[in-house]
Amino acid sequence: MKILKALPSVIITLIVCCTGCGNSQKQHFSETDSVKQFCINPQLKKSTEIVGVEEGPIIEQLTLSGKIEYNENDLVTFRSLLLGVVEKVDFELGDQVRKGQVLATIKSTEIQSLFQQKKAQENQINLLSKLLVTKRDLLKDGMISEPELLQVEHELESSKIELNRINQSLQLYHAVGEGTFQILAPKNGYIIQKDISQGQIITQESDPLFSISNLKEVWVMLNVYASNLRYIKTGDQVKVKTIAYPDQIYTGKIDKIYNVFDANEHVMKARVVLENQNLNLMPGLSADIIIDKQRKDEKAFAIPNKALVFSNNEYYMLLYKDDCHIEPQKVDIIASNEEFTYVRNKLSGSNKIIASNALLIFEQLKDL
Repeated sequence: MKILKALPSVIITLIVCCTGCGNSQKQHFSETDSVKQFCINPQLKKSTEIVGVEEGPIIEQLTLSGKIEYNENDLVTFRSLLLGVVEKVDFELGDQVRKGQVLATIKSTEIQSLFQQKKAQENQINLLSKLLVTKRDLLKDGMISEPELLQVEHELESSKIELNRINQSLQLYHAVGEGTFQILAPKNGYIIQKDISQGQIITQESDPLFSISNLKEVWVMLNVYASNLRYIKTGDQVKVKTIAYPDQIYTGKIDKIYNVFDANEHVMKARVVLENQNLNLMPGLSADIIIDKQRKDEKAFAIPNKALVFSNNEYYMLLYKDDCHIEPQKVDIIASNEEFTYVRNKLSGSNKIIASNALLIFEQLKDL
């Protein structure tokens, strides 16, 4: 009976020990599983940007529509001062031209008439010069009075003045023959408008034959609706993007506000002057103009937009402690602009976040 009574206790002890062994093995597996984690390898880290976050004023952005236009202060429009028929045109729309370059040759009866007048004056001067020599000899011999000599001198001087006027006119019109003149480029630049062709008859009333602008500086004309007037003032810094080059950002400032509403578009115009060294800002292009709009007395932590990850209708950021401790955290958005999203999350100045490769790292963390 004593042996039989002892058996259950031994069995119980074995069962307890075995149970303990099983629990020990199970606990060991759980610990191994808990340390499973993702670490940024050296190669990935080279292309991963890790940035600090700072608290600052909340800056929203207002986006206005606009258009690239020529700098009207640099635009030269050419009209002919003479009647004529176009013999030759040496340029096309969009061509780059240099000051003094021949653009067209015109046949003109007015130039022909000037050359005829020039010959007549030259003959008159030659005749009066010879007459003046004769008159001086006669005056020495006492055969004429001095006023008669002065009269010839006066006529000769008048003829010389008239010849000089004709020569200046021919030079002004760039006459190259007895019936033709040339149109020269008045400045360096690009042909931005052309309305001249071979055989065309031109008059002083004709439309401008061409226009030139150097395009090194252009105007961006903003459309400002009444609801946005309170946000716009002269001197405001702006960013400009065009449809043709959406990744290229141009910075400038509003230098003029036209204080009159356009009757057709129901907007007020404002102007931004931009340098156009690479000529990508082509007149006629539509543009978006972005203006910062600061909320009064409101601050929040600013997260770079490229650092945000969108998953399951939520936005996340990745808090970085070290290469093996990265924590996804939902963000509570207050406002955003082209560069930053402002969040209600409580962060500190020592916090760092993943600013590039965020989606790749987020997917790795999600699969753990």
